[in-house]
Amino acid sequence: MTAETRAVTVLFEADKLILELHHDAEGAYHVFPGGGPGEGAGGSVGVPRVALSLAEALHARIRPAGTAEAVLRAWAQGAAPQGPVALVDPAAVPPVRVRAGAVVIRDGAVLLIRFTEEGGGSHYEIPGGGVEAGETLGAAVLRELGGLAGTVGPEVARVWKDGRHEHYFLVSATGEVGPPETLDNYGGTPVWEPVERLPVTPLWPRRLSWRIEHWHRTGWPGRPAELADSITELGPPCGW
Repeated sequence: MTAETRAVTVLFEADKLILELHHDAEGAYHVFPGGGPGEGAGGSVGVPRVALSLAEALHARIRPAGTAEAVLRAWAQGAAPQGPVALVDPAAVPPVRVRAGAVVIRDGAVLLIRFTEEGGGSHYEIPGGGVEAGETLGAAVLRELGGLAGTVGPEVARVWKDGRHEHYFLVSATGEVGPPETLDNYGGTPVWEPVERLPVTPLWPRRLSWRIEHWHRTGWPGRPAELADSITELGPPCGW
């Protein structure tokens, strides 16, 4: 006998996603009907509902993040699901690793770590690393900057991926990156890539690539984006 999988309700009206509007200490967030703690499949009684377009939903905090990823991916690709959908909440699972990353932009370019693949291709990561015992997220971010002197700014994203909880901060940094042989980048090389190229760059986490470019042009989010990211193939475009 297997445990029953809890479901949330995905509702659309006139091509807009219907969500419940809630608030926490960081502000507004949205929940699929039936997705809140202790709720039944019909959702919360007396909680207001809102209708979001795809463009609005892509920048909303929608919980649970795993279900949101699946729904937004399908919606962006033209096949949005409706009705009961499995609740997938990676934020509720104790992490196997906590990672802190630095979004460093200078003169229209963002600092990334490039990894060369067999066959000559490359993929990229946002610089960062595991948070050590007793270490704050901010301290971990600065430790991973590879010789740059930095000031940690606002947290812009939280990403759940493969059991990891990842926190990404906007960082102002000065100086130059140290020689590759002095850095703990698992064989990767620090490079500066044009921010405008991020949407088509094979960057991990994939769901942050186009968002960083968008935020750089239009303004950074007032609260961290909350994203589950199950993408393993970094080449194909991602717009959700």
